[in-house]
Amino acid sequence: MTRMPIQAFFVIIGIQILWGGNPVAVKFGLEAFPPLWSGFFRFTSAILCLLVWARIRNISMWPRAGEWKPLIILGAVFFIQIWTMNYGFDLSTGAISSILISTHPLFAALFAHLLVKGDRLTGLKVVGMAIAFSGTSLIILRGGGLQAEDFSLFGASVIMFSAIILGWRLIFASQMAKELETTKVVCWQMLLPLWAFALGGFLFEEITWQNIGWQPIAGLLYQGIIIAGLGFMINTWMLKTYSPSVVVSFGFIAPLSGVAFSIWLLGEQFTWVVAIGVTCVGLGLLLIAKKPKEKST
Repeated sequence: MTRMPIQAFFVIIGIQILWGGNPVAVKFGLEAFPPLWSGFFRFTSAILCLLVWARIRNISMWPRAGEWKPLIILGAVFFIQIWTMNYGFDLSTGAISSILISTHPLFAALFAHLLVKGDRLTGLKVVGMAIAFSGTSLIILRGGGLQAEDFSLFGASVIMFSAIILGWRLIFASQMAKELETTKVVCWQMLLPLWAFALGGFLFEEITWQNIGWQPIAGLLYQGIIIAGLGFMINTWMLKTYSPSVVVSFGFIAPLSGVAFSIWLLGEQFTWVVAIGVTCVGLGLLLIAKKPKEKST
């Protein structure tokens, strides 16, 4: 596997910092647009941006005959993963939802171990992921604890299912991007299921028109242009170029960024619990990214 240069580390950290602001953007968007409609408008804005980018770069976006099958599979998995995540979030508390969906780097690393040549799970990676995940969980809870009455076994199972699918989707998309143009892969994974988001929204949801204002619109644009457009593109390119198990592990940074946004925008306090969590995530990422020593012959 190609070793990540220091510039790539800074890029992936920057993307994860932006990803940390996504929950705030989702909250703003849901003030007017329910989940399926939110997904439709979010991914529509991302698709439009990617099509403009493809036009500027003269990238052919129409799939060839042999490319349709994997793109359809990716699009179907994309829709199922997004829908089950939103459904599970609706059944669970924010803390439980955040912790469970944050397990996706663990599953992605496992799928990379099984499916990507040369990307093996080492003892250091396993220990690093365990430490980073512990730090993420600590940050999400922030001393609040979990109450038994807040726990829904069905809701938790749905979110775990979504986390497993997300882990697989990231690896599958990254391997597709080695054969297809990255822009094409990212665009079509959102474009193919777009009708399902629209149909589901039309049949089962209702837009709260009186709540439409700058905050819901800004939230959708942030989710679409910054996260689904720029974020998906860079993340997929990173995954296909460098070790997927290392790249996905930086997903543990997003909750740290989310806390920073909360401290900055919502006036939350920076506590010793958060400090310990940040330290755990940093230590875990160092262990994951550490190159194993070459065996002497």
